[in-house]
Amino acid sequence: MSLATYTKEFSYNLRLAYPIILGMLGHTIVGIVDNVMVGKLGPEELAAASLANSFVFVAMSLGIGFSTAITPLAAEADGEQNIEKGRSVFHHGLYLCTFLGFFLFVLVFFAKQFIVFMGQPQHVVALAKPYLDIVAFSLIPLIIFQGYKQFADGMSETKHAMWATILGNVVHVILNYLFIHGIWVFPKWGIVGAGVGTLASRILMVGYMHYKMKRKPKFHPFFEGFSLKKMEKEINLKIFRLGAPSSMQMFFEVALFTGAVWISGRLGIANQAANQIALSCASFTFMFAMGLGVASTIRVGNQKGLGDFKKMKIVAFSIFLLVILLEIFFALLFVLFHKQLPYLFVDMNNFKDVTANTEVITIAAQLLLVAAVFQIFDGIQVVALGALRGLQDAKVPMYITFVAYWLVGFPVSIYLGLFTDLKAVGIWIGLLAGLTTAALFLYLRFISLTTKLIQEKH
Repeated sequence: MSLATYTKEFSYNLRLAYPIILGMLGHTIVGIVDNVMVGKLGPEELAAASLANSFVFVAMSLGIGFSTAITPLAAEADGEQNIEKGRSVFHHGLYLCTFLGFFLFVLVFFAKQFIVFMGQPQHVVALAKPYLDIVAFSLIPLIIFQGYKQFADGMSETKHAMWATILGNVVHVILNYLFIHGIWVFPKWGIVGAGVGTLASRILMVGYMHYKMKRKPKFHPFFEGFSLKKMEKEINLKIFRLGAPSSMQMFFEVALFTGAVWISGRLGIANQAANQIALSCASFTFMFAMGLGVASTIRVGNQKGLGDFKKMKIVAFSIFLLVILLEIFFALLFVLFHKQLPYLFVDMNNFKDVTANTEVITIAAQLLLVAAVFQIFDGIQVVALGALRGLQDAKVPMYITFVAYWLVGFPVSIYLGLFTDLKAVGIWIGLLAGLTTAALFLYLRFISLTTKLIQEKH
């Protein structure tokens, strides 16, 4: 195969992926906006938001990871032009996502009692708890939104979720500003105000997504005949068997980064705040790769439905190449601007905290250099996972991600972070080790499966 075989797929890949990327960025921007606006209140408030969001991100990873099972099943039904199969996937997927949203809220609500045992500063814990309650409740509309989004993505209709997320973010920024600072008639709630803005924006996103999909003729057949009595155990189990391992894959990665938040918290407020700044930047660029990962799920799922495994391999390789080029570009930006980016998250005009903020900026600049390298491997692993999800291969990738993140990455983070002078930088070297391991073995898994499928057909 010549290089042109793969590069000619770039245009379609990007057309499919860019609305997904913008939608993914929307989820991340919610957290970044909270961090930027709360960070202006002071380093303690930023550390509290970081601590609370670490709990929510773990739960969110389970919900979003589970919902990704809907995309390959919808893409396969779309490839087969099977309306009945698509309707079943939509109804059962939305039902399971709604149940899961409520379950995750209850889980986080009661799990927050364990914050006091995590060695975090007491005043940071006190600030984090009320904010955490509100953002945890926002998981309900968020996971329901994911049910709509993942089905629409699987049907190659990726723009609705993009517009929903853009609208949600505009509302989020406005409400944050009003409620954090108490502008006009609105109460001054500080960090809690950021939680209220997040909740309101996510409720709006669900309403918009339902309205737009219900109006589009392509989706009309899929809204027909919804009834709880028609929920079939067999279909629920099929989605669960694909969704549960997918959920755990995302959980293992997010939990690794959450572990980094907790370890950095034991090193002090400056390290924790710096970790959150670097994580916000890295999360932003990761969403581009994650969008391409969803595109790989859709395209591989379509080719699976068509039974064209040679084309499937070409499509997947074109996305691998695209994500590597994109992440190298972002890596260069991180290297060039690693000293400037942290200033976006702190208020250097606040003379009371100027010494603490200077330390935060210094540490965050070092972390961004490590982030520049690891995001290349992060991009490869998420696209490989997406391709494997398109093949409806979830169990083995779950084991691979567990080993990579928890038997390789986390132990390295703990040792270098807590027992060497590298501290926060050491934690991020552990993240790099885990992501590199995952990228290598997930890629090899995809090569093995597609080669086998091609040989069996011929």
